[in-house]
Amino acid sequence: MIHSQDQTIAEAAVPWDEKKSGHPDLMKKIGAAPLVLIGEATHGTREFYRERAAITRELIEKKEFKAVAVEADWPDAYRINRYVRGLGRDSNAGEALEDFKRFPRWMWRNREVSEFIEWLRDYNSRFSSPEEKVGFYGLVLYSLYGSIDAVLTYLDKVDPEAAQRARFRYSCFDHFGEDPQSYGYASEFGLAKPCEEAALKQLQELNERAYLYVKQDGFSAQDEWFYAEQNASLVHDAEKYYRSLFQPGASSWNLRDRHMGKTLEALRKHLQKNNQPAHIAVWAHNSHVGDASATEMSERGELNVGQIIRSRYGAGAYLIGFTTFTGTVAAASDWGRRVEKKRVLPALPGSYEDFFHQAGPKNFLLLLDGLPVQKALEEPRLERAIGVIYRPDSERLSHYFQARLARQFDAVIHFHQTQAVTPLDAGPEWDKDIVPETYPSGL
Repeated sequence: MIHSQDQTIAEAAVPWDEKKSGHPDLMKKIGAAPLVLIGEATHGTREFYRERAAITRELIEKKEFKAVAVEADWPDAYRINRYVRGLGRDSNAGEALEDFKRFPRWMWRNREVSEFIEWLRDYNSRFSSPEEKVGFYGLVLYSLYGSIDAVLTYLDKVDPEAAQRARFRYSCFDHFGEDPQSYGYASEFGLAKPCEEAALKQLQELNERAYLYVKQDGFSAQDEWFYAEQNASLVHDAEKYYRSLFQPGASSWNLRDRHMGKTLEALRKHLQKNNQPAHIAVWAHNSHVGDASATEMSERGELNVGQIIRSRYGAGAYLIGFTTFTGTVAAASDWGRRVEKKRVLPALPGSYEDFFHQAGPKNFLLLLDGLPVQKALEEPRLERAIGVIYRPDSERLSHYFQARLARQFDAVIHFHQTQAVTPLDAGPEWDKDIVPETYPSGL
């Protein structure tokens, strides 16, 4: 006999057809929300990337969203922003993605992202005004040295004397081989003087002289200054972040997600039109997008960008998660290792993914605002999260956490079986080369 909770989910589930050109049920629920945060349960699943792109295309075409902000480094993503706006020297999306050089390259350098970028460039080509074009931006703060270079390059063009002062300040970071973690370790344990004051002074000067740098009329000058200002802000926040890696507690996670929230706010104001902040789609992992207060993250003192934005905007923020029961995923076995196509174990019994496997159709949308669904998903269950590393031998410990799904998201899209993304750098054997499963499914 079907349990009542199963019956509730089966009745509420809206079949999700990847071949459909529109999703009216979801668009109606999103309504006029200016911020739509779209997650992923892994950093390497084709269906998540494709459907996230499909939802975003609808938001752009039907609801006039003006930017896509992603879990990527600000300077690396800005090269894509130039490409989709018809600027720069890149001739295709593959070239525009070349600045994603560090591990994990496949997270953004993959076929699915490339296809969306080409679509966005084509969409923008119909507009002559820069303000009407949709941008592509990064939200995270790993690129300390890349952002330093970007600030210096900008100042060399607009204010050579200020560039010299910036070089002097940023020279504080010069002794660590462009390894920000080495800087963090040395400064936190007293082996080197922290560069916090230098980074702050450079950010302050750039802001104080903004009126000089954007006095030309037009969007381009303002956009170039904004790009440089955000890089200077990133250096300031990244300096704190890399020191916090060697401190106990949740400080490093919280610093990163607060930076993501701050960057998103700055971006909305920068792109505003007629004093109305821009509508933006956010792409990030479920662990960043879903409200952390509804998960065990909160017990560790962790917050995330989904929680920050929801607490600020309420119904003006719409949070969408993705889940999968089994399939394949692009992931590494350890940090810095090569990407592999790995088989994803069937979800653990009792988890949300297993519950959806038992209760609903294979692929479906679940809107979480109905009282019966909320009651059915009120009790905490295990939820799976795979990042850029997948370790099936420690599945429960490495990839599951407790969550209350009905509070974590506004909607969830579930796929019974998913496939790995295709890295742009993958060889011809990628689609055949699956790492064999050698672990029992119950781990």
